[in-house]
Amino acid sequence: MLRLGVNIDHVATLRQARYRGRGHGEPDPVAAALAAEDAGAHGITAHLREDRRHILDADVFRLRQSIRTRLNFEMAVVPEILDVALRLGPHACCLVPEKRTEVTTEGGLDVAGSPGPVRDCTRRLVDAGIEVSLFVDPEPAQLDAAAAAGAQFVELHTGAYAEAWHSKHERNVQLERLVVAARHAHGLGLKVNAGHGLNLQNLPLLHLVPHLVELNIGHSIISRAVLVGLHAAVRDFLAALHGYPG
Repeated sequence: MLRLGVNIDHVATLRQARYRGRGHGEPDPVAAALAAEDAGAHGITAHLREDRRHILDADVFRLRQSIRTRLNFEMAVVPEILDVALRLGPHACCLVPEKRTEVTTEGGLDVAGSPGPVRDCTRRLVDAGIEVSLFVDPEPAQLDAAAAAGAQFVELHTGAYAEAWHSKHERNVQLERLVVAARHAHGLGLKVNAGHGLNLQNLPLLHLVPHLVELNIGHSIISRAVLVGLHAAVRDFLAALHGYPG
C-alpha cells in the first residue's frame, strides 16, 4: 500500500499571513493534521524552517503530542534545528536544502557535494532512534551518497516531473528519471518516498515508478481543501493512490 503523508505547512502559512508574531491564530495546523488523519492520511509532514516563516516550534511539539499516525519532520542540516529534532523525537526526519529567499523548496539536497555534515546529522538522528530520509534529486550520484551517509530512506524530488507535465516528451523524460532512480535506490537498500509539486493530475502516472513507500503532498491538498474541505481533499488523494502496484 502506498502511503500518503499530508504536509500542513501551508495551513501555517495562511495563519501567519494574519497572525505572525502573535503566538496564536487560525487556521490551526494541528487541527488540520487531526482532520487529515481522520480522513485517512497515513502521516503528517511539517517543515520547521530556520526563519520560522510558517510552522513554529510550538506547532511541532503540539503535533508530536496530538497526532495518532507518524510525524515526518522536515529540516535543514543546521545545529539549531537538529537540536529541536532531538528534543522532539519525531518518527522520521527528512533532511532538505533550505534557502531564505525561496517560496518553497527548489531542489534536492546536494549530499554528494557536502557529505560530511549530512552524514554527521544522519548519524545523530539514527542514534536517537529516528528514521532519516534525504530529499534528493533523482540522480545516481545523490542516491549513492545518501546510502553512504547512512540514511534509511530517500525522498525523490518530483518537482522537475511536475513542472514538465504539459510537455509530453519532457514529462516522459522526467518520469523515466524517477523510475531509474527508484530502482537504483532500492538496489542500494534504501526505501523510497517521493514528493514536490504532485497533484491529482500528475499523480496517477507515478504508479509507474516502482518501490515507492510514501508520497508527501502539501500545497495541492490544502489548495483543494479551500474548495471541497480538507476531509474530501485527503480522500481524493487517497483514491488516486489506490491500486499502486508497488
